[in-house]
Formats: sequence, structure tokens, C-alpha cells
Amino acid sequence: MTTTPAPIQLPAKVELVPNYTIPLILVAAAIPIAAIQVWVGVAIGIFGLFLSIQTALIKLEFTTTALNVYRSTKLIRAFPYQEWETWKIFWQPVPILFYFKEVNSIHFLPIIFDPQMLRICLEYYCPQADRD
Repeated sequence: MTTTPAPIQLPAKVELVPNYTIPLILVAAAIPIAAIQVWVGVAIGIFGLFLSIQTALIKLEFTTTALNVYRSTKLIRAFPYQEWETWKIFWQPVPILFYFKEVNSIHFLPIIFDPQMLRICLEYYCPQADRD
């Protein structure tokens, strides 16, 4: 006898947990790169520090109707799912980039939050037929 797993039930709001993996890798990679090419290493290090700050400040919240983006506690943008055409998380072995397309615009976000929960929320709140 086979049983099917119970469908996942998420709450009406889910805030993603910050993930500092990419910023820390960039900062760590900047050190040996700077030994070879100073300005490239400095640029990568600064970008890693910038992403660290963004990780601490930017929050993503999935609701039943939209993806909300907060800076600290202030809502800076809501993206209603009804306007989404598609979404994708790039490079599955180590997710680094989240892409979604709305009717009139496209958006790219670095993965500075829990990538597994991001995928679960996307599949739950904004399912699409042709996922990769």
C-alpha cells in the first residue's frame, strides 16, 4: 500500500530567514583575489559587504496574495502574484539568484535568504506549471 504525502500547509504569512552564505563567500574570496589583482579583490569585497548589509536589512514576506519586500520594518514594495508570469531560482547546486517576471517588468534578487524555504513558498503561494 502506498500513501501520498500530505500537502504542505503554510501560514498566511511567511518571512524568510536571512542567509549570509553568498556575502561571506564573496568577502572570503576577495582576500586571495586581492593578492593577485588588488582592485578586483577590493571590488568583490565591497560587494560582499554590501550584500551583508542588505541581508541584515531586507526582508521577504510571502502572503496569500503577494510577495512583500521590507527594509527593516518598512514595506518598500509589494509584488502581487496575479501579475507574475514566471519565476526561477538559478543554479540549483548552490542557489545564487532568484528571478521573477511580472507582466511589465523583471526582477533579479541575490539569494540572501533561506533558499529551501524560498522554493517552498514560491511553489505554495505562486505555483507554475513549467518549473525547471
